[in-house]
Amino acid sequence: MFINTDILFTWGGIAKKYKKGEYIFHDGDEARFYHQIEEGSVKMFNVNAAAKEFTQWDFQDGCSFGEPPLFINQPYPASAVATCDSVILKISKDKFLKILEEYPGLQIKFITLFAQRIYDKALAAKEMVNNSPELRILSFLKSYKKRLNKENEKIVIPYTRQDIANFTGLRVETVIRTLSKMKTCNTVDIIERKLIF
Repeated sequence: MFINTDILFTWGGIAKKYKKGEYIFHDGDEARFYHQIEEGSVKMFNVNAAAKEFTQWDFQDGCSFGEPPLFINQPYPASAVATCDSVILKISKDKFLKILEEYPGLQIKFITLFAQRIYDKALAAKEMVNNSPELRILSFLKSYKKRLNKENEKIVIPYTRQDIANFTGLRVETVIRTLSKMKTCNTVDIIERKLIF
């Protein structure tokens, strides 16, 4: 866990269960809680006027999410939804900020976390301006493996073609066509519809 669960519960945190597809918060909601995943997964995303979804980030067990607005008194810039049945630890903003005062080592952890996320977003934005769908998808796949510390091994990518489209800003048809091309070039493997990279 990013913040020890004992600390969160001691300071009044609660564990809340969310069903797959249930929203934790919506784009534009006031940021009132620190959220940390006890078990499950969450994605943060935006939807444009044409109802096209763009996934900002996905989070797994032990990850916290949605913290920046807590520090700058701004609303959430994206929605967060459970992507499977999940348990999320929540603690109010004021208690979260008091925890950071009480445990200064956590402040450094958050600075490092934010720096990594900003860096990753900058790399993703750099790839988004690239017109090559293959490079966008390749960058996404490499980034996913890096987060798991599995850069040097082949793994099954747990995302659907639609998920990859949502992360890369591509159309799902483009993702399917590009992955087929990448398979022909031996950049990826596709075995029984499973993407291996």
